[in-house]
Amino acid sequence: MIKIGLTGGIGTGKSTISDIFRSENFNIIDADVTARDVLEKNPQILDIIRSEFGSGFFDWRGEFRRKEFGNHIFKFSKQRVKYESIIMPYIKKAISSEIDSYEKKGKKVVIIDAPTLIENNMHKDMDYVVLVCADNSTQIKRVISRDNLTKTEVVSRINAQMSLNEKKDFANVIIDNNGDLLETQKQVYDLIDYINSIV
Repeated sequence: MIKIGLTGGIGTGKSTISDIFRSENFNIIDADVTARDVLEKNPQILDIIRSEFGSGFFDWRGEFRRKEFGNHIFKFSKQRVKYESIIMPYIKKAISSEIDSYEKKGKKVVIIDAPTLIENNMHKDMDYVVLVCADNSTQIKRVISRDNLTKTEVVSRINAQMSLNEKKDFANVIIDNNGDLLETQKQVYDLIDYINSIV
């Protein structure tokens, strides 16, 4: 089974590319969805967050205030590293289990959609790494309109991630997502043609 890692910085339009693959019936493992599942299935993680980061990130019902916590850890890199050290082992284990499940079903290709694929060394387990890129100004505009964040909040999230230029060193394929949807689709469908030719 061919494992393809799909990654990119915040606001590069990685979800758009993932949706195109999904519409062509590719098997997708979404690391963000896996992270949410992990939190639901392992309540002890929230207990650790409460003890390590304080109860201020939980509302009066005890619900986790995800957006506020996200803003906090992206503002303070040491806090983000601490959080990732807590949750990443659970996420990696869950993704590995999903990959095994697809392999047992005899699937030829699986795409792992993960924003921090490279930062967390998951790229080493991939056969190919596809990086989605966009200009800094494009990233900022997209995230402001999508997530209702301030420019300062968006910039702090971009700066908290490994730069796209650094990520290019680990990529086998780069998709330029600065243009319109048709340009992006052409690049993705060219890639799909290549994938279909090797499976």
